[in-house]
This record gives sequence, C-alpha cells and structure tokens, in this order.
Amino acid sequence: MGQTTNDHSRGPLARIVEWITRGWEGASEAEMIAALDEKTISDIAHDCGISPEQLVELAKAGPHAADEMPEMMRALLIDPTEVELRFRALFRDMQINCSRCHAKRQCRTDLKDGTAPTEFVDYCANSDDLNVLRAIPEVRLH
Repeated sequence: MGQTTNDHSRGPLARIVEWITRGWEGASEAEMIAALDEKTISDIAHDCGISPEQLVELAKAGPHAADEMPEMMRALLIDPTEVELRFRALFRDMQINCSRCHAKRQCRTDLKDGTAPTEFVDYCANSDDLNVLRAIPEVRLH
C-alpha cells in the first residue's frame, strides 16, 4: 500500500495531505497545524472542497490514512480512477470516511486474505456507497 504521490488513484485529498505532511517532515501534527494561519487552512480546505476542520483532521491522520479505500475498491472490482473522475465529491467523502475509520486492522487483514469482498459490509463506513458503485458498469474494472 506504499503509494506514491503521483498515484492518481489516491485522489486529490490524499495527495494534498501528503504534500502538507512532507512539508513539515519531522514536525508533530500539532506543530504542523500550528504553523498555518487560519486563512491558509481555510483556503486549502476550500480548494479541496472540505471544511477547515476536516482538513485539520485529515492532516493529523497522515498522508496514508485512506490508502485502504482504493485497495478495497479494486478488491470489489471497482476502478478507483473512474470513480474519482465520474463521482469526485463521492470519492472525496469516501476518502474522509476511510481516513476516520477505526477498523483499519480488520480491513487490511481482509484485503490481504482476499476476504474483503464478503466481509467489508460488517465494518466499512463506505459499504453502502461501495455496493452502489459495484452496480455501475462504467466504474467496473475490466
């Protein structure tokens, strides 16, 4: 799951959070946020289509907080790139849900074991959206 910044399947939020985090390598999350003024936080959040509070929360979660989401999509035969292109706001909201997730250990285990397609509905905050996406032929992996 060690994705690079140029991996477009991670989405704009993940790339922005990674950029911000790299900019303050070695600094704690609290120091990083404290270094930004409210206007800068507000401007960045606006550009991302999220609230300033969500941006702070995402920055604290780190650049890989939603790495499981595109992996889960691929496990469910959903193309994360197509979802991001066709349903940008939904993709962003799903990234935020994933970054807040408290079931990451279970998710990673299921992804590794190949059981995610049958088990994700029990713990994934994005399960309803993922099931809807599974039914859309245009976003299915070929």
